[in-house]
Amino acid sequence: MAMRGVETRIQEIRHRIFTEVARMAYHTEWPTDRRIEALPYDIMPGEVGNIRNDIFLERAIVGERLRLAMGLPCRSAAEHAPLSDNIEAATREETYYTPPLINVIKFACHACKENEVMVTDGCQGCMAHPCVEVCPKGAVSLDRFNGRSVIDQEKCIKCGRCMDVCQYHAIIRQERPCAAACGMDAIHSDCNGRADIDYEKCVSCGQCLVNCPFGAIADKSQIFQMIRAIQAGERVYAAVAPAFVGQFGPKMTPGKLRAAMKRLGFADIIEVAIGADLCAAQEAEDFVKEVPEKLPFMATSCCPAWSAMAKKLFPDQANCISMALTPMTLTARLVKHHQPGAKVAFIGPCAAKKLEAMRSDVRSEVDFVLTFEEMTGIFAARHIDVENLKEDPHGINDASTDGRNFAVSGGVANAVVNVINEKHPDREIKVANAEGLRDCRKLLMAAKAGKYNGYLLEGMACPGGCVAGAGTMQSIKKSAAVVGMYAKQAEHQTATGTHHVAELDKLVDSKNNAVKATVSTDMVAFLLNRADEW
Repeated sequence: MAMRGVETRIQEIRHRIFTEVARMAYHTEWPTDRRIEALPYDIMPGEVGNIRNDIFLERAIVGERLRLAMGLPCRSAAEHAPLSDNIEAATREETYYTPPLINVIKFACHACKENEVMVTDGCQGCMAHPCVEVCPKGAVSLDRFNGRSVIDQEKCIKCGRCMDVCQYHAIIRQERPCAAACGMDAIHSDCNGRADIDYEKCVSCGQCLVNCPFGAIADKSQIFQMIRAIQAGERVYAAVAPAFVGQFGPKMTPGKLRAAMKRLGFADIIEVAIGADLCAAQEAEDFVKEVPEKLPFMATSCCPAWSAMAKKLFPDQANCISMALTPMTLTARLVKHHQPGAKVAFIGPCAAKKLEAMRSDVRSEVDFVLTFEEMTGIFAARHIDVENLKEDPHGINDASTDGRNFAVSGGVANAVVNVINEKHPDREIKVANAEGLRDCRKLLMAAKAGKYNGYLLEGMACPGGCVAGAGTMQSIKKSAAVVGMYAKQAEHQTATGTHHVAELDKLVDSKNNAVKATVSTDMVAFLLNRADEW
């Protein structure tokens, strides 16, 4: 988390990779298979490595990053195949995300210690040696040669008592950063001591990705496919999440962003905060109808990683997660309702939105999902300086203050409560919220125990909310501040002021009809499969 907003060598390499993949997409005259083979040498030139002291390893890592950025599978060091292997699968416009989205490039992993308490050079070899005295397992002893404490890792139970009593703070706990950031405890060590993701637990929040100091974890992208769709003449609409403020530079305005998107060939741009307004209205209606008569509590639905976590770990409470469509899906549905045949590209801060877009009921609505970080690569490929563009006078849209504040922790619940208060001013709504999946799990555990009956629960997988998503580049604190200022510029406060809310019933009804159609299709298939048995 500390690295967000800090320009590191990892961010530099990621940006270069996204840029080069975008350039490949634009230059249709380039043979993609030959170009991708040459790119590691362009990105990592020379004969001597300057990051890992091994130029061949550096290029190999860049090669796998390029493949992932093309949406292709990650390979191990044991596989013998060119980078362009199966490249034709990535060059089709109708290429969707396939699992796994988050990947560990094994030969880039540092094989960090999972959890180890260790004595540093700060140990003074004091006479009191309280670290020895408090250890319940006798794991800490004095090295008689240099007078310093040593810890027997075989005996150590990682209780941390020695750390607490050391007056020099010379004893530290070292954890694998990616595992420490994972609120699902989905990361452990493989047989070689390198990070390994348990995809049965993983919800693709991407926090491991942004917290790996070696850049060994990367996610897949649709940069290439989206650009090729625009080039093929598809009407692609950019649905931009409200967390965009400040992500493309401090001087970037909604009007400049619109101008930039138009220059890239997008048919138009729509603010996902409009979908947030629709979501708030739907969740408010559902809460009033369901809680407490039918459900003990209701949890918000907009964060896909939070929803996935709840359904994985708390299946008995899964029905308490709101059935409202997410802002991304509602925005996409709104676009396609007014523009039949159009395609929608969600541009946002979130890696887990890629997971959401893989769902069969969402895939027909959202065609592409890209992060803000990936978009910077596209702008760079087209030499578009967003901050210095002439303002598009139409700006973005007319979303509410509450809708735009969906991007920050607490904003979703606040928006829902405000809608309820408008229609039911006498009803008191109790709210509890959590940010970060570890705290989200604690929240649902307490709800399961009956501590939050009658409550509206908000969960955000990323600490700070969407502004802390894995696809952001700005410091979280700064992002939250500028989103707050942008939200205040809205012409109306609550979701009900957005005129598109009047269309909510149509959008939800069409969704229900689509579900019914899917069920009917599944039933036909089932009957056909059973025909022989009958």
